[in-house]
Amino acid sequence: MSEPTPFEVAIVGAGPIGIELAVCLTRAGVPYLHLDAAQIGHTLTWWPRNTSFFSTTERLALAGVPIPNSHQGRITGEEYLAYLRAIVEQFDLRINTYEPVTAIERVERGFMLRTAPLAGERRYHARRVVLAIGDMHWPNRLGIPGEDLPHVSHYFRDPHDYFRRRLLIVGGKNSAAEAALRCWRAGALVTLSYRGSRLDERRVKHWLLPDLEAQFAAGTIRFLPETTPMAITPTCVELARPSGPPLRHETDFVLLATGFRGDQRLLESLGVELRGENRVPSFNPETMETNVPGVYLAGTVAAGIQQRYTLFIENCHEHAGKITRAITGHWPAALGDVAARSYGLAFEQFEAN
Repeated sequence: MSEPTPFEVAIVGAGPIGIELAVCLTRAGVPYLHLDAAQIGHTLTWWPRNTSFFSTTERLALAGVPIPNSHQGRITGEEYLAYLRAIVEQFDLRINTYEPVTAIERVERGFMLRTAPLAGERRYHARRVVLAIGDMHWPNRLGIPGEDLPHVSHYFRDPHDYFRRRLLIVGGKNSAAEAALRCWRAGALVTLSYRGSRLDERRVKHWLLPDLEAQFAAGTIRFLPETTPMAITPTCVELARPSGPPLRHETDFVLLATGFRGDQRLLESLGVELRGENRVPSFNPETMETNVPGVYLAGTVAAGIQQRYTLFIENCHEHAGKITRAITGHWPAALGDVAARSYGLAFEQFEAN
């Protein structure tokens, strides 16, 4: 086991906001340690292939570095991963990937982090810890019989997988709507099951909902409103209805688009207060420091378990700036006008700080 090495800051998580914070600290000359349990931008690696962001490129750009593309439109997850790799290369960021943090303990003058890389165990000492771990570690499970059968998935990989097969999609938000349309256009026989009587226009993007409802009306995609899965077998799904007997729906594949939730175990172990139904961590919005001195939050982890999403990449950029200012006393320098606007600051304020 290696001896602890002192760092000013330890960043846990190498998603977009964790990487943006690393750029800010690098520019400020702050010695830091950066760890991730998997590869950088890991969540994006299980996105469906060729899925575009809802956000435009200027809202996804990090640390004032524009995202180049040839079409001036929304980029895919694959393109954004290439951009993240380029940011790491451009600023020569050192990130210990495939080194999950297993425990963080308060010690004299900071924190002790224990990790489990591919071989052995390591320990590190840091004065401050920033949790940039996101909020999409596990799928929201239904807890019904058959949920773990091989033809059932919580992850949508590629529409091609369902070509000329019957597919039941369970859900009623953006992911379910987009999957239904893409799989139908790829030649799948798609049925959508949703617990509500109709899809909520506040939860489905305005360019997806009319398209999907048009397919319902035309009968090209079947819609089963007010249905809830009770059990899944190798050949069918039993769906509960408000009245009458359960509906037995025959299908070849089941896609459970029921959302995801974050792993809050590190927050709990550190004593971070989690409030309300969404278990939102307690933190100072000016500094992103939690109720535990020296522990900060960056990115969507700050929203807790988001049943209705409020934090995305595009409105978390300011977290990197706030944390850097809390540590150094100065807003990150040399970010430029674009970055200042993305952080929600007027350019004059940015220059003044």
